[in-house]
Amino acid sequence: MELRQLKYFIKTAETLSFSEASKALCITQSTLSQQIKQLETELGTPLFIRSSHSVSLTEAGEEMLPYARHTVNSAELCAARISDLNNMTAGTLNIGVTYSFSPILTETLIMFRKMYPDIKLNICYRPMAELMELLKSREVDFVLAFRPWKPEDGVESHILFQNYLAAIVAEGHPLAEKDSVTLSELQRYDLALPSRGLQARNAFELIKPAGYDFRIKIELNEVNILLKIIRQTMLVSVLAEATIHNESGIKAIHLDFPENELAGCVHTLRGTYRKRAAQEFIRLLSESMAVRERQNDWI
Repeated sequence: MELRQLKYFIKTAETLSFSEASKALCITQSTLSQQIKQLETELGTPLFIRSSHSVSLTEAGEEMLPYARHTVNSAELCAARISDLNNMTAGTLNIGVTYSFSPILTETLIMFRKMYPDIKLNICYRPMAELMELLKSREVDFVLAFRPWKPEDGVESHILFQNYLAAIVAEGHPLAEKDSVTLSELQRYDLALPSRGLQARNAFELIKPAGYDFRIKIELNEVNILLKIIRQTMLVSVLAEATIHNESGIKAIHLDFPENELAGCVHTLRGTYRKRAAQEFIRLLSESMAVRERQNDWI
């Protein structure tokens, strides 16, 4: 059963005339009769009662007409919807973001909304481990986060930009004038750190030498509140430098230790279809001021 045959059947049922229906459909009457006959053969029952003077629907034809109309309407609606998606005039984009990555996102969110106001954006902030589970269950289309220390099965991590761990301090803090700070120096100051499980804290724990005793006074899983505390106190935090992008009143001081490297990545499921909206969002992100320093061929 073809969609074309259903359209022919509907028009014939509406006109109750093979001649008028063929004219309306811009096909020959013989082609119309042949297609209707094929449809009847496939269904195993006649749809029309034909005589030399009239055409009428059989009981099967009467029963089939509303279903045929529904099928054709649904197919046309589906085609229109796909066209809207292709033209970026409809759809939903689900993005998972770690707290540390969120400041990098603002510029792109604003630009995307201006360019594609009919695309709904769902932004989900979670720790990295939770976001990976959401990605694997396809509840988010992609994840924006720093590269994990251990690769995730089935997940591809595409580098957008390079970054590093930094000591985050208020502008009036004694460390604010330094270009870098060692972990030994960091032991002299009271710390306010992101909670365990957040990416910056995980990275800090991995590089922390054995025997070092840091004066941790606050642990917090909300980065925005953490930055407010740093801005108004003499506490020091340890975060990715990118976390304070466009933040005023605070500074990021490079932490001086070997291989202090973080990679800001787009994480996608390996071998899966990528929405056009996702491709466009990632393109805009890669061209934003926040990440322009590093662009990659995969985008």
